[in-house]
Amino acid sequence: MAEEQQSVQLQDIAAGDHEAYMRLALSLATKSPPKPTNYRVGAVVVDANTNEILATGYTLELPGNTHAEQCCFEKLAERHSVAADRLGEALLGDVLLYTTVEPCSKRLSGNLPCVDRILAIGKKIKTVYVGVQEPEKFVSDNSSRQKLKDAGIEFVHVSGLEKEILEIATAGHNKES
Repeated sequence: MAEEQQSVQLQDIAAGDHEAYMRLALSLATKSPPKPTNYRVGAVVVDANTNEILATGYTLELPGNTHAEQCCFEKLAERHSVAADRLGEALLGDVLLYTTVEPCSKRLSGNLPCVDRILAIGKKIKTVYVGVQEPEKFVSDNSSRQKLKDAGIEFVHVSGLEKEILEIATAGHNKES
């Protein structure tokens, strides 16, 4: 029942309503456990042609220090029965990615950075919509924006939710550091 209700809410977002998609991603971020060692991030992958939500994710949703974008891609890969690094071959159309915080360009854990996961999907991702740039607390000089632009992927800042996004993203952090 809850899944059906969520499905209806997801389908109520009009194509091009970037703020609504960002609010959905922000609601997902609240599901991530607050920890001092990561940001709570939400992400949504949308079919650019049909406006269908293909996957949602949030930080630590799946096992293994997972980021929100990574969770989306892993769930999509599983749905298409392909390895995550071959997801671009399985996606039929162009997709859009909404993420509350700029995709990471470096992982201190040694995991593949989210920007590299996006680039591995290839030209299927046309635009990445971002709520805030990654704060420099863990990794300074995030190069994701430039890497995406260099690959021909549009990087769009969806403004207006920065304060809310940062409050949720940094829950569990020592605010004095």
